[in-house]
Amino acid sequence: MILIAGPCVVEDYATTYEIAKYLKWLTNELGIDFVFKASYDKANRTSIQSFRGAENALDVLYSVKKELKVKITSDVHRVSDVVKASRLLDVIQIPAFLCRQTDLILEAAKTGLPINIKKGQFMSPYDMVHVVDKVKSVGNNDVTLIERGTTFGYNNLVVDMRSIPIMQKFAPVIFDATHSVQLPGKGGEVEFVPVLAKAAVAAGADGVFIECHPEPEKALCDGPNSVRLSDMPDLLGEICSLTCQER
Repeated sequence: MILIAGPCVVEDYATTYEIAKYLKWLTNELGIDFVFKASYDKANRTSIQSFRGAENALDVLYSVKKELKVKITSDVHRVSDVVKASRLLDVIQIPAFLCRQTDLILEAAKTGLPINIKKGQFMSPYDMVHVVDKVKSVGNNDVTLIERGTTFGYNNLVVDMRSIPIMQKFAPVIFDATHSVQLPGKGGEVEFVPVLAKAAVAAGADGVFIECHPEPEKALCDGPNSVRLSDMPDLLGEICSLTCQER
């Protein structure tokens, strides 16, 4: 199983390093493949006042990568950022709101790096085949999709677990357990992360995406739907037990 995990955004070096170091230790103990994720610039925040990431965020991510020897990924929102980000990242992530932005996807795919694309909240899982085709059109076959819920009315998301096997027909699928419990614009329901994560693994997901923070109530982004770092051992232990049973 693959775990993509970390804070929503790069807040500062100390917090980012603390989270990455702990997750590396934990995943080594559990035998889980790990990719550390934090956004260097969260350009799609709801409010203009919302924190988007530290000014030196890419440098922080690169330092964490080198010092801890972990793979890193981050959202890339602009075509102009792709080349610079590709020199530092191991995986380029395309945000859900931009999953149909052809120029951004093509530019990212041309780097040759693995491309991780979040299914938009507005997208059918069947239509994600066209997104995968865009990546493959430039000769890059290393593409993964992320299921992160579907818009259900206002300020709410639901998860259709059928989307996992549907999208696996054209790419491996990671389940985003924390963004799936968001109440967009209103917060989140983090208490439902464990049940959705376990349901997704039981449905055959190839991995899990979990945002976490030492103190979610103080997190500068997505605190209400972030798992407390100290709760990660129990959560991952339950997921690992389920994957072992499924095997």
